[in-house]
Amino acid sequence: MTKPFEIFKALGDESRLRLINLLLQTDAELCVCEMVDALELPQYQISNHLTVLKNAGLLLASREGTWVYYRLDREESPLLRDLFKVLRRHLNQQKFSEDAAKLKQRLALREAGRCVVGFVSAAVMTKNLQKRRRK
Repeated sequence: MTKPFEIFKALGDESRLRLINLLLQTDAELCVCEMVDALELPQYQISNHLTVLKNAGLLLASREGTWVYYRLDREESPLLRDLFKVLRRHLNQQKFSEDAAKLKQRLALREAGRCVVGFVSAAVMTKNLQKRRRK
């Protein structure tokens, strides 16, 4: 059982809150490259923050080939369920909304509900979305 102080300590960083916000936006698992593209932070930083969140008991991870997918551990405890509800309601400042919009764009590139493109720049993401819309 994760201790509350470990959970709150893990959430005491803006980038980790931004990651939690992304995961709150969807019931689907997110791969690391989708989070990198949405937050526009280096992969190593995202991976380090995800490790902290996972070690605090907030996330679960699964590997599929070269992709690692993360999701919130919504079943672990009443504390986490309540915490995620509060965070969903209150993480609504502009930066969190911008992150959510970028994630929505990035998820549109999925095929069969899974990431297939790896890391992409914003320009490439826009180009790929335009191609899909023309089909």
